[in-house]
Amino acid sequence: MQHTLSTPSLPRVGVLAVIRHEDRFLLVRRGKMPDAGLWGFPGGKVEPGETLQQAATRELAEETALNATGQDVIDTFESIRHDAAGALAFHYVIIAVRCQLPAGPCPTPQAGDDALEARWFSHAQIKALGPLACERLETLATQVMRAEGVL
Repeated sequence: MQHTLSTPSLPRVGVLAVIRHEDRFLLVRRGKMPDAGLWGFPGGKVEPGETLQQAATRELAEETALNATGQDVIDTFESIRHDAAGALAFHYVIIAVRCQLPAGPCPTPQAGDDALEARWFSHAQIKALGPLACERLETLATQVMRAEGVL
């Protein structure tokens, strides 16, 4: 059987743009599946020819209208889901990229593309999201805070 790029059994690469600014994290509420209605870091598919940093920067701008620079990789994980019949619905390899905003006051994000809302959350607010949080949201936020020596 020959696989094409649209074959769901072919793993795809996605990025998350993780920004912590003034002790808060930038999150979006997703408008499309998977994870529609849940809060998570801005992100999406890596386009052919893009570096991970370029993809994170582009996705961030599309979903929040904020410009930042993609920095280093924080973590890599997989998101694999099956439909009710047990068939593979999707398989993503997701790479979380730390992004840095330009110096200055905390900017106000504007939801765009497939984001319903975009706003800043404290670590405590992220922990309180519970079932409204995307997979690994709290874990990634905690990793960033540990790397920055905050926890």
